[in-house]
Amino acid sequence: MYESGAFVAEHVEPVTKAQVQPNGVDLTVEAVLEQRQPGRIGTDGKTIGDRQPVATEAETFTLSPGGYILQYAETISIPEDHVGFLYPRSSLMRNSCMLNTAVWDAGYTGKGEGLLQVHHEVELERGARVAQLVLADAEHADTYEGSYQGERVE
Repeated sequence: MYESGAFVAEHVEPVTKAQVQPNGVDLTVEAVLEQRQPGRIGTDGKTIGDRQPVATEAETFTLSPGGYILQYAETISIPEDHVGFLYPRSSLMRNSCMLNTAVWDAGYTGKGEGLLQVHHEVELERGARVAQLVLADAEHADTYEGSYQGERVE
């Protein structure tokens, strides 16, 4: 069962009233990065390729077609008895963009990232709402203890 937006808001910080939706909470853009070097995913671990911030003009990212790493501004804490899913807001799709994300495991805390695919030039403002986090009840044996635990949380 999916939780209400009010429930999800208890696990997102900071959050404004405008971000709380009936079934989830909107996440906003903090930064946009371009990957400049290859990464590696092997059986013995992973390496993230070098990434550089995309320059902004007056807090606006002007993005040409391509792939970008979108970093969210909010810290997410997935409750131990839930799993998180992140979906793009329809405004992205209506502007020829798609946001790809992974499952957010129970116990994860951090400021996550997504892969933003841009198919036609678009402008994104820092702080714009681009994705919606939803939480669902989940049974599991353990909680997240991976290498991204606490990412970008100061």
